Amino acid sequence: MSMGAMMTRLLTTTAISGGVLLALSTPVDAQTPLPPIEVNAPKAFELGQIKVGARRLGVPTRAAEPGDGAGESRSTQAVPSEKVDNGPTPSQHTDAFGGYTITNRQMETFARPTLDSAVNIAPGVNSQISGNSRNEQNIYVRGFDRWQVPLTVDGVRVYLPVDNRLDFARFLTADIAEVQIAKGYVSVLDGPGGMGGQINLVTRRPTREIEAEWRTRFDFGRDGTFLGPMTYGFVGTKKDMYYAQLSGTFQNYDGWMLPASYRSTLAQGSGMRGQSYTQDYNINARVGVTPNATDEYSLSFSRQEGQKGAPLHTTDPIATQRFWRWPYWRVQNLYFLSRTQLNEAAYVKTRGYWSKFDNSLVSYDDPSFINQSLPRSFNSAYADYALGAEVEAGTQIGDIDTLKALFFYRLDNHSEWQENFGQNFRGTRSGCVTSVPCFTQPLISSIEDTYSAAVENTFHPRQDIDIVAGFSYDWRHLRQAQGFAVPQGVINYQPIDVQAPNYQGAAIWRYNDTDRVYFNGSSRTRYPTLFERFSTRFGGATSNPTLMPERAANFDLGWSSLIAPGMRVSVDVFYSLVDKLIQSVPAPQFGANVTQSQNVGGGRFWGAEISADYFVREDFSLGGNVTFIRRRVYSPSILNFQPTGVPDFKMFLYAGYRPIPQLTLTPSLEVADARWTTITNGNWYYRTGAYCLTNFNADYTPGDNIKFSAGVRNAFDDYYVLADGYPSPGRTFYLASKVNF
Repeated sequence: MSMGAMMTRLLTTTAISGGVLLALSTPVDAQTPLPPIEVNAPKAFELGQIKVGARRLGVPTRAAEPGDGAGESRSTQAVPSEKVDNGPTPSQHTDAFGGYTITNRQMETFARPTLDSAVNIAPGVNSQISGNSRNEQNIYVRGFDRWQVPLTVDGVRVYLPVDNRLDFARFLTADIAEVQIAKGYVSVLDGPGGMGGQINLVTRRPTREIEAEWRTRFDFGRDGTFLGPMTYGFVGTKKDMYYAQLSGTFQNYDGWMLPASYRSTLAQGSGMRGQSYTQDYNINARVGVTPNATDEYSLSFSRQEGQKGAPLHTTDPIATQRFWRWPYWRVQNLYFLSRTQLNEAAYVKTRGYWSKFDNSLVSYDDPSFINQSLPRSFNSAYADYALGAEVEAGTQIGDIDTLKALFFYRLDNHSEWQENFGQNFRGTRSGCVTSVPCFTQPLISSIEDTYSAAVENTFHPRQDIDIVAGFSYDWRHLRQAQGFAVPQGVINYQPIDVQAPNYQGAAIWRYNDTDRVYFNGSSRTRYPTLFERFSTRFGGATSNPTLMPERAANFDLGWSSLIAPGMRVSVDVFYSLVDKLIQSVPAPQFGANVTQSQNVGGGRFWGAEISADYFVREDFSLGGNVTFIRRRVYSPSILNFQPTGVPDFKMFLYAGYRPIPQLTLTPSLEVADARWTTITNGNWYYRTGAYCLTNFNADYTPGDNIKFSAGVRNAFDDYYVLADGYPSPGRTFYLASKVNF
């Protein structure tokens, strides 16, 4: 086990007296309460909706104190920028059903500039590199990965139609007010796909008549090498009847440095990690109309773009490796959100969006990343788009029942083409010239419709008890699916439709004003991607049009209590049964070394999470969380198969100390047990990745509207590997500033 890294986190509640969350858009240390936004409670508990007498729709009669978890749910509308609390560190926040919220303040305090780094703050959640030439960061929620945990932005699904291989390192956090993580239990009103959880990014929104913010950050390697800058700007206005905003983030890093204890190989020397450079930017614009206290109509536009290299495996032979780069990776969204109060007992919400995804991958002959003359070299491009709409309606029936319904529709269109080198359309080298495409394959495309109809009912037998039941039916209609192979040419696959039901139930008992017990269960599915069904994977796989959805039955029992003034403790115990797990398995009947995606797996995931915050006094706080998880997966087609990417044990601890009003010191400790990894193109698994990282952050606020920060991650420069052949960064320093206007 190594030593080093960062204090990245905060913990899990908030109704702590003296521990109220406070905001970033006001002066740096202003203390304006932030209304609680809870992640994973069913939408029957939405904030600010219908009132029947003293009771809001689906909300207990007693008023929710900030952060006490009184039952508010994950909000898909944009929320105000998150606020600075009056304690030395921002506290953690769990919701009424085991979900978790990471605030903008937490991400700033613990230096989490990208989504993959931010989620490691949360119990039961971890991220790590994919461990191959794609150089992607994957996220696991209680053992479920990016295919089984959808990502949304303000409730709008971010989905890549062909393979949904989201790279979470491309999502920058400076403009995110909250990261809301549902774990296990996902409301059927959130749409299809929430098999193991869901992550919603709630974008920032102005809270004052005139508001602006500017942030800068500079990162340095262990020896002082300048790695690159990050810049963020925000300007907005909020009036009685409308609001408007514009923001953007830009970061450009030459790469990162390996720890000093790393020993050079033929593929990777010491110092800077080869091909680890990244460049990302995003811009966001929104206008909204608020004609009264309950209604809102907003139009938003966002665009994010990145480019990156792909570091080589440090020990695999050079001749067997891929030499890939991504010249561009682009996601663009235009979406409209509305919320209308029809009367005291009914509301309707709508969501409509157009999304576009463009991606380019370039493959080279060798580590020079110049030559393209071999059949392994190509220029590949994706051009995808999606159109979608959702309508949700709810009504209060009497004083003890709430009924909600949702209809979801999404159209996904995928197009791709490829320029090939060193091989013509007959599969030979005849006529090919170095660095000139030998032939360009025809444009191929796939078109797919996804529908979901859902209903959810919340029964309130008493003011302190809520019982929720939900059902949805999802179906996917495949209009067209095409592939390409040499020398066969364009392949038209037989479209096959898939349907699946989903079920959920939950109960929460708030046995006093600060404490609660809850239990939930759900049975959710995840549809296979086009890639899993039809991709030939450069000739190494065969299609499986009849591939069926995966399914997981999730159960969660939790308790949260303010056990003493300033101290909150939360405990969750969870268990998941996974069926029809999709795995790539050998298919010798189709040729040597050929694989096929099949429903051959099943498994069990189980574990526990413990979180605690303790405000010892006004200038000193402690907190942290611990996660225990075990995963057992049965795979009869793969010898000695082990589920990779998730440690058995994970812990985050932090302390906050404010020796003088202007200075806050925040050390933290991040610990993880070993996890399974596998060698390249092999079935041999082994354990790696255990670490103990020490991080430190110092904030200095000389005035109400300015703050300077300095810190270090992996302070002891520890060497650790989370995926075979892909070591993690060594010691990193940073300097940052923030100015509010």
